[in-house]
Amino acid sequence: MANIKVIIPAVNEGDSIAKVVTEIPDSVSEIIVVNNGSTDNTVENAEKAGATVLTENRKGYGYACLKGMEYVDQQSKKPDIIVFIDGDYSDYPEELDKLVAPILENDIDFVVGARKKALREPGSMTPQQVFGNQLATFLMQLFFRAKFTDLGPFRAIKYEKLKALEMGDKTYGWTVEMQLKVLRKKMSYIEVPVRYKQRIGVSKVSGTVKGTIFAGVKILGWIFKYSLK
Repeated sequence: MANIKVIIPAVNEGDSIAKVVTEIPDSVSEIIVVNNGSTDNTVENAEKAGATVLTENRKGYGYACLKGMEYVDQQSKKPDIIVFIDGDYSDYPEELDKLVAPILENDIDFVVGARKKALREPGSMTPQQVFGNQLATFLMQLFFRAKFTDLGPFRAIKYEKLKALEMGDKTYGWTVEMQLKVLRKKMSYIEVPVRYKQRIGVSKVSGTVKGTIFAGVKILGWIFKYSLK
C-alpha cells in the first residue's frame, strides 16, 4: 500500500480545517497542517481532527508548503506520494483517491486537480481567478506546449519527483513553479477533473486586490523567467 502524506497550508481556516482533515480518505498515512500565522482556532481544530500541526511564521503559501516538506524530509520512512490541498474546504477531500490513481495505476509523476467549469459551483472562482488561470495556462501552452488547463491547488506528486524539482517560491508562485519545473524536467503529468465549491471564509489571494495583483505578477514572472531559459 502506498505511503501518502497530505500537506495543507492554513491561515485562519478555523471554520473549515476540521472538515478538510476529517474528509480526507483513510488511504492517507498522515495529514500535515502548516499553520501560517493564524489568529483564530485553526491549530486547535486541526489537532482535534487528527492532523499533525506545524508552525511557519514567515507568511507565504510557499513558505508553508516548504515547511511541510522539511518535516517529511526528516522522517525515517519517506512517503511515496505527497498531496497538496487548501484548508478552505473549496476542494472535495474525498476525491483524493481519484487524484492519486494515475500515479498508482499508470506511474504518472504529477497530477493536477483541474477545476473544470462544469464541475465548479457558481461563484466558487472569482473572475480574476478564472482569467488568471486561463492566461497562465495559455502562456504555458504557447511557450512550452503544455497541456495544463488549471493551476489548481489540489495536486499530487511522487515524493522523489517533488524533491527533484527543488521548489523555492515562498509565496503565490508555488503552483505555477511546480508545473513549469515538471515541464522543464520532462516529467509525466496529467489533469484529473475535480469538483470545486465556494470556500469557507475569505480568500487571502483572490479576496483582496493586493493579493490578486501580487499573485498575478508572481505567476507571470515565473512563466516569463522560464520562457527565456
